[in-house]
Amino acid sequence: MVEIPTLETERLRLRPYVLADFDDYARMWSDPAVFRFVGGAPFTREQSWTRFLRQVGVWHFMGFGFWALEHKASGAFAGECGFHEMRRSIDPPIEGDMEAGWGLAPSMQGQGLAEEAMRAAIAWAGQHGTGERLTAIIDLGNAASRRVAAKLGFTERGPAVYNDKPLTIFERPRRP
Repeated sequence: MVEIPTLETERLRLRPYVLADFDDYARMWSDPAVFRFVGGAPFTREQSWTRFLRQVGVWHFMGFGFWALEHKASGAFAGECGFHEMRRSIDPPIEGDMEAGWGLAPSMQGQGLAEEAMRAAIAWAGQHGTGERLTAIIDLGNAASRRVAAKLGFTERGPAVYNDKPLTIFERPRRP
C-alpha cells in the first residue's frame, strides 16, 4: 500500500482524504460555481462518492494522486489538487502524463490557494512523480484556471477535444 504524503504550505495542508471529508467534498462538487467548467452537470452525491473513492485509489496504482486541501487557520475542507491518470479518450492523447488538476470550495476561491497548493504538489511531483511532463486540460472559458496554469509554468500545448467539447491542453516539464 502506498503511503500518501502530507505537504504543508503557508495556508494549506495537502493531506490524504479521510471519510469525514466526504460531506464537504460532495457539497463542493454539487455546486454549479465549482462545476461550471468541468462539463456536464454538477455531481450527485453518488457521483461524488465515486470520484472521492477514485481520488484515493489512484495513489494505490499510480504512486501519485490527489490530496484533500485543509485550510490550516480554520481546519475547513478547502478543496483538492494533485495528479491523476484518467486514461481519457482525448484527442490528442495525454495518457501516460501526470495530469494536474485542482478544485476549490466556493468560499476558498479567489485567494491564490489553487496556485499555492499546486506549487507544493508540483515540487513533490518533481521528486517523486513519473514521466517527463505534467499536463492539464482546461476549458476555454476558464480564465481563472488558465491564469493559475500560466503562473505554475504551464504553457499551451494546443487545442483538444474531450467528450465533444473543445478545450486546451497545457503542459510543463515535471522537473524544473
